[in-house]
Amino acid sequence: TSNKRTLRTLFRPAALPPPVISETSPSQKKLLAYHRDKEQQEIINQLLIDRALEVYYITMEETGERDAAPPITELHSIVRKHSLLNYLFLKKCVQRNPVIPIQQQWLRSMLAMVPQSLMEGKERELLTEELLKEVVRDYETSMQRCVLRRVLIKPHIKELDALEEETPLPSLPLGLDFSSTWHDSYIKAKKRITSTLCILHPTMKTLLDFGYTAFFNFLVVDFSRSRLKGPVDCKSFKTDVSLRCSKAEDEIMGTWYQRVFGLFTQSEALDGVKLDQLESFCNCVAVLLSNQVKELLQRTTEVFVKLFDPEDKSRLPLFKMDLTFDENRMEFYPSLQDLEEAILFVVDCIGQTLQNVQTVHAMLTGGTATLDTELPAHIAQWAKSTLKKSIRDNLEGPKEHFKGYVESYGWLVDGTAEERIKRFVAGQPSFDEYT
Repeated sequence: TSNKRTLRTLFRPAALPPPVISETSPSQKKLLAYHRDKEQQEIINQLLIDRALEVYYITMEETGERDAAPPITELHSIVRKHSLLNYLFLKKCVQRNPVIPIQQQWLRSMLAMVPQSLMEGKERELLTEELLKEVVRDYETSMQRCVLRRVLIKPHIKELDALEEETPLPSLPLGLDFSSTWHDSYIKAKKRITSTLCILHPTMKTLLDFGYTAFFNFLVVDFSRSRLKGPVDCKSFKTDVSLRCSKAEDEIMGTWYQRVFGLFTQSEALDGVKLDQLESFCNCVAVLLSNQVKELLQRTTEVFVKLFDPEDKSRLPLFKMDLTFDENRMEFYPSLQDLEEAILFVVDCIGQTLQNVQTVHAMLTGGTATLDTELPAHIAQWAKSTLKKSIRDNLEGPKEHFKGYVESYGWLVDGTAEERIKRFVAGQPSFDEYT
C-alpha cells in the first residue's frame, strides 16, 4: 500500500559531522573529539529508535492495529535490548583478539628479587611455578580489560551490571608523587649518613680488623686439654685459673690495646671528624671496643661450659678427690660443695678480666673513664645454672661410690662394732668363740 512504511522511509540519512581542516590546539582537539563522540552516539541512538519503530509498525500492521501509537517505555526497552546485544557481541570480538604476552625478562626480574633460601626444595619450585602462572593470568586479564575499556564504551544499562561482575582496576596510590626522580634524594641521604654515622668512618674498620686479628682464635682460659694432664686438686685449679686470666689480660693489653692506642696517636684516625662530632665519635669507638671485649669473654665462657656437656665427656676435666675418715666420719675432701665452687669460680674469674680498660677519650686526655666490658648478666647466669646441673649429673657416680662405702663399712666407725665387742666380752666367751 502507499502508506506502508518501509526501511527507506523510516531511516533518516546519517548526518556526519563536517571534517575539521583548520589547525587546532590539543585542548580544542580533545573538545572536538568529545562532541564528535557525543554526536555519533546520538546518531546510533536515533538509528536504534528508528529500527524499533519499524519493528513496532510492522508488528501492528500484521495484527491490524495500524493507528496504535507506540508506547515510549516499549521503545526504550527495545533500544536497551539492542544496545546490550551489540555491546556483548562487540565485547566478545575484542576478547578473542590476542593480547601482547608478558615478557620473560619481567618474570626473571621478579624471581631475582626473591631470596634464594625461599626457592630451595621441590615443593617451593612448584609453588614458584604456580605463582608465575598466576602472574601471567592476572597480566592477561588486565590487558584484556584495558583494551576493552579503550575500545568500547560500556552503556549505562542495569541489566549489564548484573551480567558483568568485574572488580575495579587497581588505582595508583594517592598522595605519592612519582614524577620526581629518587636518585638525587638518595645521594643526598647517603652523604648525610656518611657524614653523621660514625660507624662508617674508616677508623672503625681498622678497629674491627685489630679486634678480629687479636681475638678470633684466642681464649682467656682454655681447659680443653686439661684432661690429658690428669686429675688436679681444686686449690691448684683455682690458682691456675687466676694466673691464666691475669696472663691473658696482660697479653691483650700489650698487643691489641697497644695497636688501638697507636692508631689514635696518628692524626689520620680523626680525618673528617668535626669538632662537634668528636664526642659522638669517641662514644662510637668505646661501644665498638666494648662489644669486642664482651664477645671474647662470652665466647670463653661458652667454651668452658661446653667442657661439662653430659653427652660428650671426652674433654671433661678431672679433679682429685680423697675419701677421708676423721672423727668417726667418712667424707670426700674437698667436699662436693667446694668442688662446685671451684668450677663456678672460673666464670667469675673470666667476668673479672679486662674490667679496667681505658676509653680512647680518657687515654688521649688523661681521664679515668673505662670501657663497659662486663660479662652480660644473662650469660653469667646461664653459665652457672648449666654448670650446676652438669656437676650434679657428673657426681652421681662418686656419690654412689661413697654410699657403698657407708653401707658396707659404716658400722665399723659409727660405734656399732665397738658396742658389739663389749657385749661379746661381757658374756665371757670360750677360747673357741674368741677364735
